[in-house]
Amino acid sequence: MTAGSPDRAAYRIEDLARLSRTTVRTVRAYQDKGLLPRPERQGRANLYSDAHLTRLHQIADLLARGYTLASIKELLDAWNTGRGLAGVLGLVTEAEGPWTDEQPVRLSRADLDARFGGAPDDTAVAEAVALGILEPVPGDPGSFLVPSPQELAVAAELHAAGVPLAAIAVHLRELRVQVEHIAARFLEFTTEHVFARYLDDPHHRTDAKAAEAASLVRRLRPLAQQTVDAELARAMRLFATREVRRRLGAEERAKTVDQTRTVALPADTIEAVRSLVGPDRIAEFITLAAEREARARHLDALTADHRPVNDLDETP
Repeated sequence: MTAGSPDRAAYRIEDLARLSRTTVRTVRAYQDKGLLPRPERQGRANLYSDAHLTRLHQIADLLARGYTLASIKELLDAWNTGRGLAGVLGLVTEAEGPWTDEQPVRLSRADLDARFGGAPDDTAVAEAVALGILEPVPGDPGSFLVPSPQELAVAAELHAAGVPLAAIAVHLRELRVQVEHIAARFLEFTTEHVFARYLDDPHHRTDAKAAEAASLVRRLRPLAQQTVDAELARAMRLFATREVRRRLGAEERAKTVDQTRTVALPADTIEAVRSLVGPDRIAEFITLAAEREARARHLDALTADHRPVNDLDETP
């Protein structure tokens, strides 16, 4: 490092690369792409300032978040034209922050096995890792990071209730597709009615508007979850009630079927009924006639129980 102006440091390219944990080739590539301002020329040396170092840290941070160099250049161009990179980065940070109050926990393999019956299941663990329910801890093959302890607890409860782990994994994959669709629709809705005034006008992306958008993200986080919770509760109540009634109705119908038996009727009886009501209503007529006969016999039994003794003993 060499001395520059009194209020800022000046770095040669090798020092800048070392301090930013990158390479000289990368620094030069960023310059060629317009991501990094040109250095200041002093004599035969090119000198970089703390502003260059800050820019390299910002680029590294955005790359780690998954942004491409092209999208990073758009953000940096916004900064260069006075549209507020700080506000944009604040919005990015807010949107990519946690959307839940849950805190990840670390779990040993022994504790994990104990939660699911005690028997090791490498296939189920591999599936959980693929789904992101478990995250391997680098350097510690006997431990896992659990991003959502609640989700793992639900899986453990379902397994304790008799649901196979493979079925739980399949259900979670299906559920995730549906939830991601809900999240996408919620984002489309809020973008159309809330964020459009900021995101759709690149010439007015000021720090103040970016801060306003970031504040909206913070306010929308609980709204999204509250809406899904309320609608899920409504749907579960509706469908659970419907399913219980359907199941109970099926049981009652089964009992009714068990209490019936087939009775063969003479051919001349069938023919007499056919001539009386037609060929399409034979079964209906016989059923109604049998019900009427059953009621009549029940009425006779009731009246017989209440007839006077003299009437019962009287001979014709």
